[in-house]
Order: sequence, then C-alpha cells, then structure tokens
Amino acid sequence: MIAVSGIQKSSSRFHTIIHLCSFLIVIYSFTMLMPIAVALFYKDGYITPFLITFLLSLFIGVVGWKMTSEENKNLQKRDGFMVACLFWLIFSLMSALPFLLDRRLDLSLTDAMFEGVSGITTTGASIFSDIDELPKSILFYRAQLNFLGGLGIIVLAVAIMPFLGIGGAKLYQSEMPGPMKEEKMTPRLADTARNLWGLYSVLALGCAVAYKLAGMNWFNAICHSLSTVSLGGFSTHSDSLGYYNSAAIELVGGVFSILAAINFALYYIVLVRRSFKPIWYNAEVRFFILILSIVVGIACLELNRTQTFDIKDSLVHGFFQTVSVMTDNGLGSAGYPNWPSHIVLLLLGASFFGGCFGSTCGGIKAVRFLLLYRQGIREIHQLVHPNAILTTKISGQVVSDRVIRSVWGLFFLYIFFTCVFVWGLVAIGHDFATAFGTVAACINNMGIGYGDTASGFGTLKDAAKWLMCVAMLFGRLEIFPVLIIFSRAFWRF
Repeated sequence: MIAVSGIQKSSSRFHTIIHLCSFLIVIYSFTMLMPIAVALFYKDGYITPFLITFLLSLFIGVVGWKMTSEENKNLQKRDGFMVACLFWLIFSLMSALPFLLDRRLDLSLTDAMFEGVSGITTTGASIFSDIDELPKSILFYRAQLNFLGGLGIIVLAVAIMPFLGIGGAKLYQSEMPGPMKEEKMTPRLADTARNLWGLYSVLALGCAVAYKLAGMNWFNAICHSLSTVSLGGFSTHSDSLGYYNSAAIELVGGVFSILAAINFALYYIVLVRRSFKPIWYNAEVRFFILILSIVVGIACLELNRTQTFDIKDSLVHGFFQTVSVMTDNGLGSAGYPNWPSHIVLLLLGASFFGGCFGSTCGGIKAVRFLLLYRQGIREIHQLVHPNAILTTKISGQVVSDRVIRSVWGLFFLYIFFTCVFVWGLVAIGHDFATAFGTVAACINNMGIGYGDTASGFGTLKDAAKWLMCVAMLFGRLEIFPVLIIFSRAFWRF
C-alpha cells in the first residue's frame, strides 16, 4: 500500500510539473511575436522561423496544459528544482529553433543549439562570424533572448501564478541566484516578481535612451540595452561596442553594466524608502565596488604602462572592458582579448567573481567571496582564541552555518566542474589557453573567449560546442539544481 501510495504521489507531482512547464511554454511562445513584428517592420522578408516556433510551442504548451489541468497542483520544494532545470532545457530547445529553421543562416543543429543556449543563459558567446550581415529580426531576437534570460522567464511566470492555483515560492527560490534564496521583497511573491520585472524594464529603457543620446540609432540602442541590462553580451556588430569607437558609448555600457550587477531587491527598497542608504550600506555592494575598483585600476594602469593605449584610452577602455568582463556582460571593445596576456588573464579571473546576488550577472557572486573571506578571518581568530564563540556576519546579520556550508559546497563544485570542462576541451583537441578562456566564458556566462575563440566560438569542434552548452546551463542554474535532480535522494518517494 505504501509503495502504491508513493507511486500515485510521484505521478501526481509529475503531472503538476508538466502542467507548470506547459504553462511556461505557452507564455514563452508569445515572445516570438516581437521578432515577427521586427521582420515585418524592416521588411527582411522571412518570418517563417519565428511563426513556426510560435505555433509549435503554443500547440505543445496548450496540449500539455489541457492534459494535466485536472491534477491536484501541489508543488513541493524539490519540484521547483525539476521545473527550473526542465524549463531551461526546454528554453534552450525553443530558443535554438528559429536559428535552425532560418535557411538564410544555414546553421547545423549543433550551431543553432549553441547560439540558443548562449542567448537564453545570457552568455553571449556567438558562433556567427559576420554579425553585421544578419537580418534585423535575428539581431533583435538574439538581444531578446538575452533580455528574457537575464532575470529569468520563470520569475515572470511567477508573477501570474496566483491565477494557476500554484504556490510559486519554491520555484522562485530555485530560479533566483544567491545563497539567501528565501529572502523576498514583499510578503506576496507575485508582487515581488512584478516589481523585479518592472525595475528591470525601466533600467532597460533608461539604457536605450542613454545609448541613443551617446550616438546609436534607435534599433541598435534598443538591442544593446536589452543585452546590457541582462548582462548578456549579444551585439548587433561583430566588433561589439568597439564598432562605434566612442568613449561615450563605452561609458554608458560600463555604467549600466554596474547597475545591472547590483541586487535588484535593493532598488526596490530604495524606491520604497526614498533613500540610497540601503545600497550604500549593503556589505555585498560595497565589497563588489571595492574589488571592481581595484581590478579597473590595475587594468587601466597596465594598459598605459604597456603602451597599449594612451592615458585617455587606457582609462576609457580599461574601465569599460573590465566592468564588462567582471560583471559577465561580455560586450567588447578596442581589440580585446588581444591585449597583453597578463591583463586578459586578470579579467578572465575576475569573471569568476561576478556581481551581486539578485542581479543578472553570472559567476560565483560577490556575496559568496565576501562570506569566504570573512569565514577565513573567523578561522584565523578561532585558531588564536580556541575557546571563543565567533560568528560570521553580513550587513550586521549573523550568517547561519547552513548558508556557509552551501557557499563552500558551491565554490568547490564550481571550481571542480571548471577543471572538468577545461580537461574536456583539451581532450577534444583544443589547446589549454583556448580551453581555459572558453570555459571561463561559458560557465561564468560571460561570452568572450580566448585563444582560438577570441574572435568567435564557431571555431570550436562540435563536441566542444555541446560540452559548452552544458557548461552554460551549469553556470546559469548554479550547478546545485542540476546535481539535485540527478541524485538518488531526489527520486525516492
């Protein structure tokens, strides 16, 4: 009887997951209407790939929704991990479909999948060698993928989950980055998600206006703003922002990359309290700005010392490129990554740092490094005073040992899988410099390669591209959710 009850319970949970994923597919299908509108507006003559993707995903979503609509929808915590992983996999497949169906692009399944995963995970690594010649609808679609992946379409879906009769809190915890996933801005999760997307959209609008004022036309300004605030890195030009050779445009890109790398929850608190103190006194933000300032300073000094640029260009390019790589934006300028190798290595290392949790950045996140630093200081003091009772605090709050253990666990797994992916690329046949730079670009969702991938990822072998798709998804989901659904404990009744 217990076994039968367990099977029934498992079947009910499975139907709930399919029901929720089907709903999210329906929501995502409607995003294909925007590239269709762009194709019609610019008369680029080919809406078929987006139309087929829209109709196919809408059909699959509606069928799945209807077939499971009578089930009892109880979403458990571990189900949220399953939904997050499943839907990002479905996301990737759907995102790749327009690239595969567009006959003008002539992409293989491998290349289409790589471009789709790269876009939706906000990695920004592209297999296209001549981006300037792509149709306007494809250029906009790539930017849109970045934007949707930035904060997570799942968070958008959570905003209207009350209409489904499904509690979204557990799913929200699975999707949002950072170790303190239980925190919410408002008592109601739906309000939280709406506020996040509202702030996100306002930031994108401000970025688009700033790019326009700096010299871009409206189309490029909108596309680059979607890529910038999502820290996604897809550009409308092969030379990225370097195409414009404009200090003003690079400064806009750098400033908005920093803004996008700060916890969006803090922006909401600022609006409610009408004070910038919550941001200024936040320990993680201060730590992030401190480390960013140090890396920017070193990069600017070294660019000038090595006579790569004069003083003015060293300051402009050093600031923008450091911010872009460290926040895992991935927009490029001024010939990077063909700068002196020690500067490139510094920035590749900084890409593992990332920005603040609750932002659109990739990487390990600043708060984790801050926790590890303070835990290290705590251990030194504990060795000096063995009988003392010491705690680790962030912004005046004691951090529980459970959170610290999860940070150590994530840190170990992040480095471990980075080494595994580097080894994999070397085993496939790429040199070590290319392997390390490519893995750093993909697992950190940063998007700028090194070595053979410095000018694009189309040079990767097919096996390497599939491996890097896995690395991008690992980075986007922060490893734990993927490992959880492959664990035995997850599948026990």
